[in-house]
Amino acid sequence: MRATRLFRRVTATTMIASMAALTVGAAPAGAGGRPVPWPQKRFLHIAHQGGESEAPSNTMYAFKRAVRVGADVLELDVHSTADDVLVASHDAAVDRTTDGSGLIREKTYRELRKLDAAYHFVPGRNAVPGLPPESYPLRGVRTHDKRPPRGYHAGDFAIPTLREILRTFRHVPLSIEIKGTSDADTESFLHNARLLADLLARTGRTRGVIVTSFNDAAVAEFHRLAPAVALAPGLQGLTNYFFAGVRPIEGTVALQVPVTYQGVPIATPAFIARAHADGYAVHVWFSGTAPEDEPTYNALIDACADGLMSSWPTRMERLLDERGIARPGTPGTDPCAG
Repeated sequence: MRATRLFRRVTATTMIASMAALTVGAAPAGAGGRPVPWPQKRFLHIAHQGGESEAPSNTMYAFKRAVRVGADVLELDVHSTADDVLVASHDAAVDRTTDGSGLIREKTYRELRKLDAAYHFVPGRNAVPGLPPESYPLRGVRTHDKRPPRGYHAGDFAIPTLREILRTFRHVPLSIEIKGTSDADTESFLHNARLLADLLARTGRTRGVIVTSFNDAAVAEFHRLAPAVALAPGLQGLTNYFFAGVRPIEGTVALQVPVTYQGVPIATPAFIARAHADGYAVHVWFSGTAPEDEPTYNALIDACADGLMSSWPTRMERLLDERGIARPGTPGTDPCAG
């Protein structure tokens, strides 16, 4: 879901404000008292951006491939176009991942759809512009200059709409992060939160979805408009809970956290146990916060994390199969049972 900047903005001022809120008796919101499925769903293999180390980030190719590999949940990010179409993209601009340039918010979807979302994809490295052309094995599939991998088509290498993703993966749980044009542009986060709430309402997709954002105002606005949809808290909500124990916004069912922050362990057995005691699942993301390897996977599984957001879905699935880890609806071993 996230990048290392999640805790980067957790300054001393933020921590003091969090403690002050607790000290003056701020009434923390609980989970709302309604039954939610997410804390009971474990263990979840969550494909982060569809598995951005193995396939171009946030593309239909990545999502389809991750599901075929065995991922239980697809994690994705949403921005909106100039004509208010929600699309899946981690970045606010298209420069890093495609053959285009400029902000998504300044382009119509028709313009965006023409771009090659695999243009800068390097296997094992995500998107890396500026390398020799032979470094990009999927470049040109979108533009019909190269044959697609078997079972896929050129459209799978474009920037997809969220509506397309919802239609294609009707029975696959989704973890959706609301993005904005920039951290300082709160209105862009709020705008995208409203578009997302409206789209989920119109498509009837209120279950099997969890929504989050760096921006707490966007999470709150989305919850106001779509109170039945499960949440993970934003930056401030997570900070308040982590440092001061203040429960996040009503509707929260999971905490999505990094493995470490600046070398400090975050997803520890103690933190996970505290979250579980308070009724929250814990989903852990990597994005450079720790080595994404077998020892780290095993340590987090044994720490009772409810799900891991992997950029390497094949690697993750192989380990889960080797250990026989129980998954939703599938029998197996639960190292945290009992």
